[in-house]
Amino acid sequence: MVLCRKLLSRPFYSCCIRQLSSEAFKNICKNESSLAPIYRLASQWPNNIAIVDKFGEHTYSSIFNSSVTLSKIIEKSLHGEIQERVAILCPNDASYVVAQWASWMSGQIIVPLSPLHPAAMLEYFISDSDAKVILTTAQFEDIVRPLAEKFNQKYLLLEDHITMNFKPLGKTSFEENDKVEMLNTDNNISDEQFFDSNAMIIYTSGSTGSPKGVLLTHHNLNAQINCLKTAWNWTNKDVILHALPLNHIHGIVNALMCPLHSGARCVMLPKFNATDVWTWLLAIEQYYGYRVNMFMGVPTMYVKLIENYEKMFEKNDRMVEYVKAVCSQKIRLMVSGSAPLPNTLFSRWEQITGHKLLERYGMSEIGMALSNPLDGERKPGFVGQPLPGVNVRIVKDDIILLEGDSKNIKIVNSVKHDTIDGYSGDLQINGNNVFKEYWRKPESTKKEFTEDGWFKTGDSVNYVDGSFKILGRTSIDIIKTGGYKVSALFVETIMLQNKMIKDIAVVGLPDSTWGQRIGALIVIDEQHTINVEHKKLKKDLKCWAETVLPPYSIPTVINIVEEVPRNALGKVDKKSLLKNSFLKYLET
Repeated sequence: MVLCRKLLSRPFYSCCIRQLSSEAFKNICKNESSLAPIYRLASQWPNNIAIVDKFGEHTYSSIFNSSVTLSKIIEKSLHGEIQERVAILCPNDASYVVAQWASWMSGQIIVPLSPLHPAAMLEYFISDSDAKVILTTAQFEDIVRPLAEKFNQKYLLLEDHITMNFKPLGKTSFEENDKVEMLNTDNNISDEQFFDSNAMIIYTSGSTGSPKGVLLTHHNLNAQINCLKTAWNWTNKDVILHALPLNHIHGIVNALMCPLHSGARCVMLPKFNATDVWTWLLAIEQYYGYRVNMFMGVPTMYVKLIENYEKMFEKNDRMVEYVKAVCSQKIRLMVSGSAPLPNTLFSRWEQITGHKLLERYGMSEIGMALSNPLDGERKPGFVGQPLPGVNVRIVKDDIILLEGDSKNIKIVNSVKHDTIDGYSGDLQINGNNVFKEYWRKPESTKKEFTEDGWFKTGDSVNYVDGSFKILGRTSIDIIKTGGYKVSALFVETIMLQNKMIKDIAVVGLPDSTWGQRIGALIVIDEQHTINVEHKKLKKDLKCWAETVLPPYSIPTVINIVEEVPRNALGKVDKKSLLKNSFLKYLET
C-alpha cells in the first residue's frame, strides 16, 4: 500500500489512478505486494543454468551468491548509503548480471555504460549521473581508470572481489538435485520499498540535444518485463541468444531481464558476429545439450545475417533446406526492433528462415509499448497493438482521435487525414511502464508530459485495420513539403525496393520555396551498379522513384555514400546527417 499511496502523490500518475474504482485500486496494491525483486526469484530455480557465456555455464545460485558478496563490497564503498549511482561497464557476460544484481541488492541506482562510447561521452554520463562508484572488469580497466582518476572516484574490479563459479561448455552439466546454499542478502529493504525505489538511469541518444538520463524505478522495470512475458509467452524452458548492447532497454530488459525473470536461459555473445549467431541458431557444433529458441536483433543485424547466409549457405541447396527447416521448427520467436524494419528485409528473412519477424515499438522512457502478436498476423511495416498494461492514444492538433489498451481501442473523434487511411497523429503513452522522470531535469520532464499525465513519445503513427504503424519522429521524420506531409520512413521503405539501393536515410532539407525538400543519403549495392558513375546513378534513381512514389515524395537531393552512419542499435541520428552529410547543400 505504501507504493500505491506514493503513486497517488505523483502528478503524472495521480490523475490516472483517481479514475480507477476503489476495487481496482485495491487489486493493484495487492498485486504490487506480491512482487519480488528479480534477484530473489533465483531461489525458485537455483540449479538451472541462467547464463551461458564465453567462460561456460552459470547457475542462478552461483550468480546470486556472487552478487551477494559484491553487494557487501558496494555497501562498504558507499558507507551504507542507498540510492547512489553505480556506473556499470562490464562485458556481455555473467559479470554484467552480477554487477546489476549486486547494485540493486545494496539499494543503488545503476548507470549502464558502453565500451563503444568515446571517452568524452563516458565522462558526460558519469558526471551527469553523479556516479559514486564504477563497476568493471579487467577487460575494461584501461577505459575506466582514467575516468575514475579524473573524477576522483572509486572503481571496483569484479575479479578482485568475487569468484565466478561456472562449468565449461560441453562438460558435465549441473545436476538438478544438487543442493546449493543461497547466501543471505542481509538487507532490510521491504519489497514495497524496493519497487518504489529508483533502479536505473538509461541515457537517450541525444538526437534532440544533450543526452538525458531516463530514470526508471523497479516498479517501471517490472511492468515492462511482465507485459513482455505475457505477450511473448516467456517460460523457464526458453533459451535466448543475446547479442545486443547492454546500455539500452532492448538488451537490458527485453533480452536479459525477461529470461532471468522467467527462470529461462540466456546465451550471451561477447558481441554481435553473424557467424557466431548462425552457429547457435543452427546448433552447429551442438554439444551443449540444449538449443536456442529465441533471438532478438535490430534490422542491421538481420542485414548482416543475410549477407553471411548468402556467402556461406545459399549456394548449397541442402544447406538452404537445412537452415529453413531448423529455424522454422526449432526457433519459436525472432524479434526486430530499435529501428524501422524495411519490407524487403522482412520478406527476405521469411524466405530464408520461414519466420515472419515480430516487429515491436518502444523507447527508453517507456520500455516496449506496441507489439505484433505472438500468434496471429504480422504485417510488415506495422508494430501491432498495445502490450498488456499499456495505454495508448493518438492526438492530432490537441484532439484525441482514439484511445485504448491491449483489450480495446475506441475511436474518440473521427477526424481523418484526406490522403491517409485510418487515423494519424502523435502517439502518447500512459501506464506503469512509463519512466519516473529525466534525471535532475524537472523542466524537461514536465515538457514531455501532458497535463492529464500522458507521455508524449514524439512519434507520429497511423492506426489502420486494427494495427499501428510508426510514421517517424514528429519533428524529424515527418517532412513538410509544398503543403504535403511526407513520412521519411515511407520513402525509405519504398526506395529500398530498388535492388541498387543497399541502405538509405531520408531527411527534410530546409527550402525557402517548398518549406522542406526531400534529401536521401544512399548506399549503393555495387554488384548491381558496376562501373556506373554517381551522376548517372542519381538520375536513374530519380527516374525510377517517379514510378513508385507520389510526385511530392520523390527525393530531389541525393548523396551517394559508402555507409549511412548508425549507432549501436542501428538508429540514424538524422540531425547529425543534416549538419554533416548534407552540409554542401545547406551552404548553397
